Amino acid sequence: MPAPIIQSPDIDEVAVLRAMFEARKRVFIDLLKWDLPVLADRYEIDHFDNPDAQYLVLTDTEVRHRASTRLLPTDRPHILADLFPHLCAGPVPTGEHVREITRFCLDRDLKADERRAARNQLVTALVDHALANDIRSYTGVADRQWFEKIRTLGWQCEALGQPLRYGSQELVALHIHIDAKTPIGLQRAGIHMPLQFRLSAPRHGRRA
Repeated sequence: MPAPIIQSPDIDEVAVLRAMFEARKRVFIDLLKWDLPVLADRYEIDHFDNPDAQYLVLTDTEVRHRASTRLLPTDRPHILADLFPHLCAGPVPTGEHVREITRFCLDRDLKADERRAARNQLVTALVDHALANDIRSYTGVADRQWFEKIRTLGWQCEALGQPLRYGSQELVALHIHIDAKTPIGLQRAGIHMPLQFRLSAPRHGRRA
């Protein structure tokens, strides 16, 4: 079983979080035009960025953001249950062994091959993190095109209901199952990739 993710002691968590929130603003607001709150005209932070949230963040040696995602516990308020429960044909999967993946973010400055490597490293880190922390599944909300990509990454991923239109997008609720065989699936799909960037798992608290 993979060891728990332990970040290097020289990683500045505040700098990592700032880089991540700034990258999220550039991707989700500047590029994708999502209607989200902005702090200081620089950082994308919403009310789910609270002490319950945990992040997996890849940075280079100069703490420049490469890729990141936010993990929310599902036994507390989270996006699928609170904002999009109608995307599920049945009950929303929740519990201490389920986390919600949100804000999966690849830095805009990366070239195509760098983006692919960052994505693969982050997906691998998500699986390792789950296996090391008794997380048995991930949920999430994705547009239909991104969902079709997610389900090809080598893990067991299913839709929780039919795609529904929300504004200009078709959204899908997804459920990713994680077990000891999942790393093998990633390897077969050519996704499994050892870390090349630095990985940290900070919590936000009240600092930005």
